[in-house]
Amino acid sequence: MPLDWDVVLDRYGAGTRIPTVAGGKTLEIVGADDAGVHIRTALWSDTLARPHLEKAVELVESNQMTRHAGLFVEEYRAMVADVRGTSAAHVLKDLGFLE
Repeated sequence: MPLDWDVVLDRYGAGTRIPTVAGGKTLEIVGADDAGVHIRTALWSDTLARPHLEKAVELVESNQMTRHAGLFVEEYRAMVADVRGTSAAHVLKDLGFLE
């Protein structure tokens, strides 16, 4: 199933905190809009671009990328974008695309 951006906007539009893949910590999402999911840590802030997340979901759903969150990061960096792979894994796991 492709990434339903309306679900992303509903879940993250107002901001929230989600668990990290490893657990025990959280990732702060400050909001979401048509450009992407906006994230922040104590040291930096960035946006997970919508086209990158949509491409990652397409690749996962077509079994071209792993569903295993720990292995997903390197594949994301190689096949989608070499930026914020770990954060993308947190978001896609929270959305139910990764294990």
